[in-house]
Amino acid sequence: MIKFTTYIGITLFLVLFASMANAKNLHLEKYYQERWCTENGGQVEKVLPDKTRCDCENKTHAVEVEFAQNWHSAIGQALWYAAQTGKRAGIVLILEKDGDDKYWIKLNVLISMYGLPIDLWKTAPPGGLD
Repeated sequence: MIKFTTYIGITLFLVLFASMANAKNLHLEKYYQERWCTENGGQVEKVLPDKTRCDCENKTHAVEVEFAQNWHSAIGQALWYAAQTGKRAGIVLILEKDGDDKYWIKLNVLISMYGLPIDLWKTAPPGGLD
């Protein structure tokens, strides 16, 4: 059985590790979610029938907002949100760094190649990339 102090130590390590992982991004994903969703007349973090949360749901789309390097997981999430809502799937890909365009290209190629019913948008920090 794990000692309570060991459990606390592991928990603190995971929290710190997650904080460091987010430190590599200019903004949190939530920043981009709220900005894009507000601009497109949607509701942020809409709770769906299965209790998952859609990043943004508006009149026409159920949208996943994701950092570029996680482009592949965005596909499954967007399709699931669409299945739950009966709306069109969408992905907003966050491009924060030089080189993130390669993920945008991969996402577009895969969706086109397999004819996936997903609409795409991209977003970047205010002022664009440095």
